[in-house]
Amino acid sequence: MASVSSKRSVMTLYSNGRCPYSHRVRMVLTEKNITADVVDVETSRPGDDVMDLNPYGSLPTLVDRELTLYESNIIMEYLDERFPHPPLLPVDPVARASARLYRYRVDRDWLRLLDDIQAGGKGSTKARKELVESLTATAPVFGAKPFFMNDDLTLVDCCIAPLLWRLPALGVELPAQARPVREYGERMFAREGFRKSLSDYEKDLV
Repeated sequence: MASVSSKRSVMTLYSNGRCPYSHRVRMVLTEKNITADVVDVETSRPGDDVMDLNPYGSLPTLVDRELTLYESNIIMEYLDERFPHPPLLPVDPVARASARLYRYRVDRDWLRLLDDIQAGGKGSTKARKELVESLTATAPVFGAKPFFMNDDLTLVDCCIAPLLWRLPALGVELPAQARPVREYGERMFAREGFRKSLSDYEKDLV
């Protein structure tokens, strides 16, 4: 693995243009203005490069000189620590722990349902209903601050924005009670960093 990555002089992100987990890492790159070579890879056929670097063949996979990382949350935290400005995690240990917990809940409560919807099948209708209900119940939280539970953009927002961007294309309609969620999404989508993070496939979702 080291011999493969050590030959690379530029940070490389192996990403899938349809994958929300890849999208969140691309958003961190663009929000922090990090230069990286983004290589689009099919999830079903990751290829020898990815398989040589990542024993799971999963995406996203990041290569930075001798270091190879996989799992989106690990990659995002590494990028935030390696390129500290602007910071996307709070400095205070309690606030950092809270942000990590929010990301865990986003993945467990919302991204899991999004995965079920994207997979199709019998469970997709139930997943749509559960996702709408959960986002609607959380709507007041989205309206409490400019960003999710924070006055500044954090890694939590980089996880939520790609999810919300995909909802209309997946037939997920939020009710009027979820207006703060939609308004939050509009603020995220208007950001230059978000716009630059979009793959060609994601641009066509609107």
